[in-house]
Amino acid sequence: MSLPPLTSLSVTGYRSLRALHMPVGALNVFVGRNGTGKTNLYRALSLLQQAALGRITRAIAEEGGVESVLWAGTRKRGAPVRLILKARLGDMTYSIEVGLPNKISDAALPLEPLVKEESLTLTAGAREVTLMQRGGPTAWLRAADGTRLTYENELLGSETALGAFRDGARFPELDIARRTFADWRFYHGFRTDEASPLRQPALALTTPTLSSDGSDLAAVLATLTMVRGDARDMEAAIDDAFPGARLGVEVVEGTARLSLRFADMPRAFSARELSDGTLNYLALAGALLAYRLPAFVALNEPEASLHPELLAPLARVVARACERTQVWIVTHSQDFAEALAREAGAVPRTIVKTEGATGIEGLKITGEFADDD
Repeated sequence: MSLPPLTSLSVTGYRSLRALHMPVGALNVFVGRNGTGKTNLYRALSLLQQAALGRITRAIAEEGGVESVLWAGTRKRGAPVRLILKARLGDMTYSIEVGLPNKISDAALPLEPLVKEESLTLTAGAREVTLMQRGGPTAWLRAADGTRLTYENELLGSETALGAFRDGARFPELDIARRTFADWRFYHGFRTDEASPLRQPALALTTPTLSSDGSDLAAVLATLTMVRGDARDMEAAIDDAFPGARLGVEVVEGTARLSLRFADMPRAFSARELSDGTLNYLALAGALLAYRLPAFVALNEPEASLHPELLAPLARVVARACERTQVWIVTHSQDFAEALAREAGAVPRTIVKTEGATGIEGLKITGEFADDD
């Protein structure tokens, strides 16, 4: 069963994102200067995945705590201070609110980030059906047979209902939402230093999807060449970027190893010998052309360390990936954004900051882009 696509995203009260509601398509490209809040959009998406894994409060604590991630600008007096994330997946909408402990009613450590509310709803024709509603430690869920089940004082403030209730037979929609978020993959840049995981052999295991750190790149390429038996897209992407170059993959003593032989060189170069830009390009191609792609792929400044001549080939790789999944790209390179527009049909959106709040040029308060009218 295919996982539903992300069709809209709302973020309220997260870092520089005071209140943002936007549509999400097959290819989403955001370009802007440093400091405008591009990465905050990317991080907000990753927090939705952490909610599905049941560790959103830990992720917020690791970012510096709830006080450091909340909107720091002017707030309405007396209103609760909350971080609110909402995502629409097909005909379902998931929402979560995180805030500070109430000293009187919440059993929590001082300043600990707590899940305050959660919900999952289903749009059925003109009706909206609530499938899960959580307030504090109590939640109720609608089972597959239509019965309503209440769980009183079942949840800690550090837990999510989305991550805690894992009975897929009784709560199939909740299971689908959780699996969808959990399937997303985030690539926040690849290390290319001498000790980089990209430069090391990988365990020789069938690997359909590249890990976030790229440590199994050689295994992903071996899966394409030896298991799937079809690495034509990968080979075309390599030839596009490095004309005449040929990929080499071998399994030695239980490990998969990659190499690249350039047209003007007498021997192949191992991963340890490749330049940073070449290795980064191979990792990005591995992320976007793997045997099995996640339901959603997010790339943060993928153009880093790439020569300008590699931007168009990478844009063509993105275009091919969009035939199989959704792609979200954050970049500060106008040249790369233009290459994505030209090669992949993207409509780059410019991120701006006004009075400390991140916004997107052309995005209306209704959550639509003006040029979509």
